Amino acid sequence: MSGTPAAARACILAAVLCAIWCTLPAFAPDSPVPWGTAVLLAALGVGCEAAGRRSPSGGPGPVSAGAFLPVLLTAAFLLPPAAAALVAASGSLAGRVEQPPYAARRIWRAAQLALTCAAASWAYAALGGPATLGGGGAAPDFPRALLPACAAALAFSLVLTAFDGLVLAAAERRPLHRSVSALLPPALGPHLVHALAGLMAAVLWRSPYGPLAALLVLLPMYLSCWVFAQYHREQAAHRATIRALVHAVDIKDTYTRGHSERVGRASVLIARELGMDDRRVEGLRFAGILHDIGKLGVPTRVLRKDGPLTPEERRIMELHPEYGHEIVRGIGFLDEARDAILHHHERLDGSGYPYGLSGSRIPEFARVVAVADAFDAMTSTRSYRRARPVPAALAELKRCAGSQFDPRMVGALDRALGRHGWSEADTAVTADEPREPYVSREPQGPREPQGPHGPRDSPGAPAGVRQDAPPIPRARSAAPLSGPSRDRRR
Repeated sequence: MSGTPAAARACILAAVLCAIWCTLPAFAPDSPVPWGTAVLLAALGVGCEAAGRRSPSGGPGPVSAGAFLPVLLTAAFLLPPAAAALVAASGSLAGRVEQPPYAARRIWRAAQLALTCAAASWAYAALGGPATLGGGGAAPDFPRALLPACAAALAFSLVLTAFDGLVLAAAERRPLHRSVSALLPPALGPHLVHALAGLMAAVLWRSPYGPLAALLVLLPMYLSCWVFAQYHREQAAHRATIRALVHAVDIKDTYTRGHSERVGRASVLIARELGMDDRRVEGLRFAGILHDIGKLGVPTRVLRKDGPLTPEERRIMELHPEYGHEIVRGIGFLDEARDAILHHHERLDGSGYPYGLSGSRIPEFARVVAVADAFDAMTSTRSYRRARPVPAALAELKRCAGSQFDPRMVGALDRALGRHGWSEADTAVTADEPREPYVSREPQGPREPQGPHGPRDSPGAPAGVRQDAPPIPRARSAAPLSGPSRDRRR
């Protein structure tokens, strides 16, 4: 615990002392603790935690807290507060801790869950919950049994998030009320579901069928948590992969740092305006973020060159969509995003690259990313020209719609910006000066930006499009794929 801040150590020590004090009544000679039930639940909790501990770190496996919670709430319903705290502490100490300081985190979690489970048990008993479970020949009292169970779930959420907020305030100096308000709403729903599963397990436990019947509820709940954990770990791995790739591009191409994330945001705006489902919206976000990943294969001297590109350098730059497609070819979850990465520089009139596709032969994702890419290039300051205002960028996109960009995507971006705006946070990463959030108005005429050597943009391309050298003849593959504009630095 040497690396733990003093305030956090004080919180952990106070929580441990409170947890010990909370469990002491269970050892009193006249304590009404059903030790057989307590031992079985503790063993079940340790088993859940041990299974999570055996799974590879970060790999698919149970979320220890999520898989453990139905057992904890079953203990809160069947046991007095002191015994419920013992069940929680024993399971927590057996769980996996993935980040240092390991001892401090394990001890803190055991104390936190012991006090949380005790609070839930106290709230449940205060509303007469044990009397509603039935047993001894009596039937359970439904729906009256739901009220104390929900109260226990609420107490569980409040105490758990309060402790989380407290340790964050002590260790990271976050405001306590903000941490609790951020943590509590997402926790309430899952804790209520766990409480209902725990209630069913407690009712079966008290029934003539006994503890074995309770496993019919707890085991499916555990498996559900396992699947849920696997899904979230997979999503976390996807996000980590995307972050690593984008970070590599940002390091190499410092002129466009932050560009990928903004293209991803603009692509999401367009996708939602077009009414795409959530799966495709997420795919377009990945496509926008990774559209320039092929720049990893372009020599740094070309990416960072201040002057005009030579014909040979332009040929090299135009290879980046194909490089990008090769880089992400084996990443299965990208799906349609791979086509956008390969074809985001195709043009509707067929004069784009790398394959010269036209019209509907260009994949839809590529047409979306093309508009988002050009929009951000125009509204961001680059080494060779100043940023354009948002209205001017939209006007330029509309002027090139039908020849370079899909008019449907341009219209969707225009409507989305009118509804949501394009804030300073979206554009200031590569701009020299902050700008006020844009709210759609009547578009102004396009303003010709000036680079260090004079105007860089020709009438035939959007403001973000470099026209440093005449077009270069190149062989085109017959591969039926897609992509957008002529900015040789995008």
